[in-house]
Amino acid sequence: MKKIGIDARLLRQTGVGTYLENLLHYLDRQKISDISFYVYLMSEDFDKTVFKNKKIIKRKADFRWHTIGEQLGFLWALYQDKLDLMHFTYFSYPFFYMRKFMATVHDVTLLNFKSGKASSKSELLYQIKYFFFKILFENQIRKAAKIITPTRTVKKQLVEIFGREIKKKTLPIYEGVDYRVLKEKENKKLEGKFEDFFIYVGNFYPHKNVERLIAAFSKLKKPSSLILMGPDDYFTKRLEPLVASKKNVHLIKNSPTSDLIFFYKNARALIHPSFSEGFGLPLVEAAHFGCPIIASNIPVFKELFGGSYISFNPYDVSDIARAIKVSFAKKTKPDYSQIMKKFSFQKMTRKTRNIYIELTK
Repeated sequence: MKKIGIDARLLRQTGVGTYLENLLHYLDRQKISDISFYVYLMSEDFDKTVFKNKKIIKRKADFRWHTIGEQLGFLWALYQDKLDLMHFTYFSYPFFYMRKFMATVHDVTLLNFKSGKASSKSELLYQIKYFFFKILFENQIRKAAKIITPTRTVKKQLVEIFGREIKKKTLPIYEGVDYRVLKEKENKKLEGKFEDFFIYVGNFYPHKNVERLIAAFSKLKKPSSLILMGPDDYFTKRLEPLVASKKNVHLIKNSPTSDLIFFYKNARALIHPSFSEGFGLPLVEAAHFGCPIIASNIPVFKELFGGSYISFNPYDVSDIARAIKVSFAKKTKPDYSQIMKKFSFQKMTRKTRNIYIELTK
């Protein structure tokens, strides 16, 4: 019986958490014969996470990422389980783990957009942590037996940074629509409360470029409103004074899935002004509901949607405003049905499982 570990300590975090939720959800529904999966969880997630498949074993791993506890305690816990393969799903992992492992690299944003503004810590502490991040990340890339990326764009970026020697072991696998979004129904009670609006869905890290989006939206001479949907965290609080100064911009925090579906279904369009992404989950979810997309002209979005969305230069406020104006002239919603066939968390899980099998032969 082969033993494979999966680092799920970030299960409830945005971004990586969605990836983990879906990987574990679909893995739990697959037939598993000769593999035992050890899923490492924080205490707060341990009891909330239930698996039907008896081959999936939960392990408590109260070692937060970017800490000494992760480097020592988590390392010891992994060695105790004597795994045949470990899947690290985030760049922060025990540096001295020497057994076979694979890694999922979601994006290279931290390498391309180094800024103390992207941290809630002091500038000095950020610089120290960034120094160790680069060492840890490169070590992971060099030592991983396989690397999964969510797009060809991220693979290309990794090869450009770390060299062609990692090209063969790096495999792009598309993600999809969150299973919770697929099974949930929209909140019809919101009908009549919100009309004629655009939405932004995501967090408010500096590279998301939401300040320029707000500036561009303020240029419009239209009665439409902009609804920003995201978590309630440090970066959201930092944005609140700017939002409060705009009559046609509204902030909604920690929306339930049923509310999110309502906004996807009824928005004029989703606007995503990011400078850098590894995939684009909000775009894929919007496309699933037929919501028009207005987004940055960055390579990853071009890879995912080609010319089927209204694009703009994310550094140019006037060009963002231009793209929004263009959307008013569109009288019919786009048909994303063909494009959506390539996006699936279920398919992603199946392909990931095939890698597990390949690496443990």
